[in-house]
Amino acid sequence: MVAVIQRVSSASVSINKSLKSEIANGLLILVGIEDADDQSDIDWLSKKVSNLRIFADEHGVMNKSVLDVDGEVLVVSQFTLHASTKKGNRPSYIKAAKPDIAIPLYNSFVEGIQNEISKEVATGEFGADMQISLINDGPVTILIDTKNRQ
Repeated sequence: MVAVIQRVSSASVSINKSLKSEIANGLLILVGIEDADDQSDIDWLSKKVSNLRIFADEHGVMNKSVLDVDGEVLVVSQFTLHASTKKGNRPSYIKAAKPDIAIPLYNSFVEGIQNEISKEVATGEFGADMQISLINDGPVTILIDTKNRQ
């Protein structure tokens, strides 16, 4: 799994010009799922993201997690994170998992984050054409690939 984690002061997702989900202070997580992903990737990434210390403490140092600041989380599936641009100018998405594999893993990841932070997680809609709005706070943007844990 590949995840782009953005610390936001607000974020929302709309589908067909209709608001689907929105959050205030917290994390926007764009997640890409590949065929090789399994429950161990979900468990590791859920815990890692929930405990990632990227929020400022009272001294202005990034020393607090989304848990510590009682932040919200918005998770959006994004297969394009697995784009390969090695050949030509048209990206290939061959590594991205097909819906029959990706949807259950995506739902399991959302559930994993919910369990870690003990609150409802906002989501996009798998496979939909979505418009994402955000105010990146910092900006702070972190890229995590579960296949590169060491």
